Amino acid sequence: MKKEILLPLIALFSGVLLTLMIMSNSYLSTFTSPLHASWLTHGTGAVVALIIWLTVKTHLPQRRAGKKIPLWCYLGGIPGAFTVLLAAVTVNSPLSLSGSIVLMLAGQIVTGLIIDHFGLMGLTRRKVTGRDGLTLLLLFSGCILIIAGK
Repeated sequence: MKKEILLPLIALFSGVLLTLMIMSNSYLSTFTSPLHASWLTHGTGAVVALIIWLTVKTHLPQRRAGKKIPLWCYLGGIPGAFTVLLAAVTVNSPLSLSGSIVLMLAGQIVTGLIIDHFGLMGLTRRKVTGRDGLTLLLLFSGCILIIAGK
């Protein structure tokens, strides 16, 4: 399968998995607490990631010699932990799963545009255009429709 087709399908599937993770963690938090559910979710994820790594480690690309990894690259787990914790709170609120997901998506897109525009974290700068502004307008209109339609 061509990369042009496969990569968007992988990204779409990742979104499905993210929604299932948020839903199951949020439901788990109703039996325990958001913090306890977050610990359980991340513990389970760590075990699965370890199993996958042990299975495929010989097929992974090697680290580039001479390239120093920026320290901030190791901090990805911090927003991940807060995402799982905060999602457990919002999904179990009047926002529900769909309202929480659409607002999380909006936050991701706005943050992505800011990072692209300023070339933050070593990424190539990409000018934000009027088309991006229209996209944001439509995105937030959709958020309002989804949340107000409940």
